[in-house]
This record gives sequence, structure tokens and C-alpha cells, in this order.
Amino acid sequence: MADISASERPDDYYTKTYGLTPTHSEVLAAAQIVPVGRTLDVGCGRGRNALFLNLKGHNVTAWDHNADSIAFLQDVIRQENLTTLQAAIKDLNTERFHFNQIYDFVFSTVVLMFLQPQTIPGLIADMQTSTKKGGYNLIVAVMDSPDFPALSMFPFTFKLGELKAYYEGWEFLNYNEEVGELHRTDAQGHRIKQRFATMLAKK
Repeated sequence: MADISASERPDDYYTKTYGLTPTHSEVLAAAQIVPVGRTLDVGCGRGRNALFLNLKGHNVTAWDHNADSIAFLQDVIRQENLTTLQAAIKDLNTERFHFNQIYDFVFSTVVLMFLQPQTIPGLIADMQTSTKKGGYNLIVAVMDSPDFPALSMFPFTFKLGELKAYYEGWEFLNYNEEVGELHRTDAQGHRIKQRFATMLAKK
């Protein structure tokens, strides 16, 4: 465990200490709006976003299907003696959750496009139901659009306006369908462009 207290750690502490990729930009932006509370990271990977939000005071539950990623995150939790971050293996495609807790903030960044299409309606419904009134959902996922067709590697992608339709009746603090870049590169070494549905909404 590092000898620096949690309150003194810089925002990039876990990124630099454990070689993680930087916190997603939309999570950084949401952290400026969403109050500290009980938070669920749906598809956490090795924990870059979960660890950042925990550093900012959130009590975080983090799920991912990849056992190696969860083992890595659990090792960080042990090394840092984190008592308000829990990580567990969850296969979002094969488990139907009906989440059994209520959260202030539920988010999923660059995850939904790796799931099967039949998973998405129920998963979003569970994300919404498990969010308290006045709580927040953040989703970032690849879209399929005429100008930027989705790569065939993604089992699911949102159509134009589809994510927004799921959240009818919520307050949209941010919604856009702008072009962004994947970490994956093409044959020429250029990062591949895709259109992304990006949403931060308040229940």
C-alpha cells in the first residue's frame, strides 16, 4: 500500500501506480456533476473508472465478465485496503440480474457493443430500475450509422436515436451521437473512427 493518504492522492494516482489506461473522459465529466454516492460500474474492465470514482468518495460496485480483469482489480483493492470498492465476475450476456440494490449512479462506458443484442433491453431496464429517483445513468457505446458503419466485431450497436428513446422521461444532461476514435487501428496504423452514443441522464 502506498504511504500517501487517499485524500492526498492525485486524480491519476491509480493510472500511474498500476499502469491503467486513463479514466474515461465522460466519467471525468460526470464526476463534476454527479454527487458522491453508491455507484455501479457495469463492465469495469481492470477498474480504471471504478478506482477513480472510489478515489473521489463513491462507494463502488464493479462488474465484469473477464476473470483476469476482476482478479487484477481485486488485487489493487487488497493492496490499497479499499473498503468501499467491491468487484465481482458477472457475465452480462448470460445472467439476468434484476439488480438487488439501489444506486445513485449507474454507468457503462464502451461495453454494450460487446454484448448480444437480446441482452440490451433488459440490461438497460435493470440499470434504470436500480437507479434511485434523482440518480444518474451514463452510457457510452458504439453506434451503427450510414456515414460510419459499425465494425463487424461488435455484436450490438445503437441506431440513430435509439439510446435516447430508451430514456424517454429522463432529464438529459448530455446527449450526443458524435464521431470518436477506437483504440483499435486500421492497416495504416490510424485509429478507427466510429460514431458513439453518449448520454448522461438524470432520473
